[in-house]
Amino acid sequence: MGLDIWVRLLTVAGTATGAGVLTLGLAVLIARFVARHDWVWVQAEVQSCRRPSVITATTVAFAAAMQRFPEIEVGWRRGVWIPAIGAVCWLLIYLAQVGESIVFHRLPVSVENNHRVRRTRTQVAMLRRLIVVAATGFGLGGALLVLLPGLPAIGASFFASAGLAGIVAAMAAQATLANVLAGMQLAFTDAVRIDDVVVVEGEWGWIEEITLTYVVLHIWDERRLVLPTSYFTTTPFQNWTRHQAQLLGSVILHLDYAAPLTALREHTQRVLEASPLWDRQGWVLQVTNTTETTMVVRVLASAKDGPTSWDLCCDVREALLVFLQEQHPEGLPVRRLLSAPDHLDTVTQDQIPCPRVDSERLDQVDLTEADHGEVDLAAVERQVDAASRTAMPRRADLRRAERSAGRHRSTRGGVGQRQSELEPGVAGP
Repeated sequence: MGLDIWVRLLTVAGTATGAGVLTLGLAVLIARFVARHDWVWVQAEVQSCRRPSVITATTVAFAAAMQRFPEIEVGWRRGVWIPAIGAVCWLLIYLAQVGESIVFHRLPVSVENNHRVRRTRTQVAMLRRLIVVAATGFGLGGALLVLLPGLPAIGASFFASAGLAGIVAAMAAQATLANVLAGMQLAFTDAVRIDDVVVVEGEWGWIEEITLTYVVLHIWDERRLVLPTSYFTTTPFQNWTRHQAQLLGSVILHLDYAAPLTALREHTQRVLEASPLWDRQGWVLQVTNTTETTMVVRVLASAKDGPTSWDLCCDVREALLVFLQEQHPEGLPVRRLLSAPDHLDTVTQDQIPCPRVDSERLDQVDLTEADHGEVDLAAVERQVDAASRTAMPRRADLRRAERSAGRHRSTRGGVGQRQSELEPGVAGP
């Protein structure tokens, strides 16, 4: 009986070892085939898969051989499947990474009009992440089922008796599940792709990485902006390379009205033709707006992609400013101050017309109440205002009217005297 057990153990060990050796030999043959065809770019991936493939073959063969001995305890026979399940998951993850590397090498993004390439790379990267998540879940679930054979029944009874707890857990995981679904939607609906040029939250940059839960934006100043994937399904954003990478760059200049537009247009053409950044597709110089002091000149020029367009705009702007400074400084914006003509400085105060009060209107002031011994000063003032409404009386005439009103207050029955003072040569009653 003891000899039989040792024979069986040696059979199991030989089976596992033989599977490992065969797998190693197959891996060596594949590596030589790759080296013979000079596939340098895939040699590293093949070498990285050698170890997990050998371990997977060995553990799976060992676990399968152990099931042929019913006299061995069930716990041991189940336990040997745990390392086998882990090795299989490990191998699946490595194979997914190898496949992604091969596709990325065969589809470089350095070519022009690479939107189809970027779409494929994005989908392959998302598929690799899905495989990793599925393999990890499969490994954990398989290990739990091996260790706990009654787990399905336990889980069913738990969720049946704790439905409220399941609802609470689902609500708590709602945000995570929404991000996962949004990540899959971004990858397979072609909304954004890796290396797309986008403007998000006022930041301009490239999509560097798309995962199931977040997106990494590589900003132009080497910063990284990390956003949840649900942001791109719920918030508007600008995608400059949705269908093609070509863009129109814009240069805005505020120039004086004396700027020579013809010379400026000719110099712009010379600058663009000498620049390797311009793709020779089109350009235009236009006056797009005017203000009280300047005119707005806009230059549009095409480029093959966003970064090239930015550099081209900077070069054109600098060249035009240097041209204006050296050749046409009158075209730069200035602030003008307008002064009055010189002959206005000789005008004297006596030459400025001054309105006079009409003496006939002033004589119409009603002073008849003085016959009764008193004068209403308010009424006198109203009559004076009405008489001088069309013209401003001189100060001397106003003072004389005030003195006359004062004499009316101090003397009773002296209307003739006061009226003679207002009008010299006119006798009183």
